[in-house]
Parts: sequence; structure tokens; C-alpha cells
Amino acid sequence: MTNLQLYTQISSLPLELKNEVSNFVEFLKSKSKSKKKIKERKFGCAKGFFKMAADFDEPLEDFKDYM
Repeated sequence: MTNLQLYTQISSLPLELKNEVSNFVEFLKSKSKSKKKIKERKFGCAKGFFKMAADFDEPLEDFKDYM
């Protein structure tokens, strides 16, 4: 659809519908501004950030009564 076709269709609408179209256009503008581009994450960027305990797989002391 070209701009001229869109303008022709909008101009043929009654005033209250033109107001609705205007509100919708403003909504779409604000929606597109609010989208933030997410940086693409690089594999391994958190390397060394977390440390795993050597006894990670060992049962916890708190659960000995239940085992």
C-alpha cells in the first residue's frame, strides 16, 4: 500500500475514526521507540564469574535426616 492510498483511505473516514487512527499511530510510534535492541551475547562471556564448589554433588548436611 502506498502513502497516497493510505492517505485516501484515511481521508474518507469520519472525524471520530480519524481520531482513532491518529491515536493508534501514536501508539505504534511509542511502541517502536520502547523496543530496545538486545546485544547479542558472546559465548563464554561469564567465564570465571561463577565458582563451583568441589563437593557440589555431595549430599547436604541439612538433608541427612531424610536419607
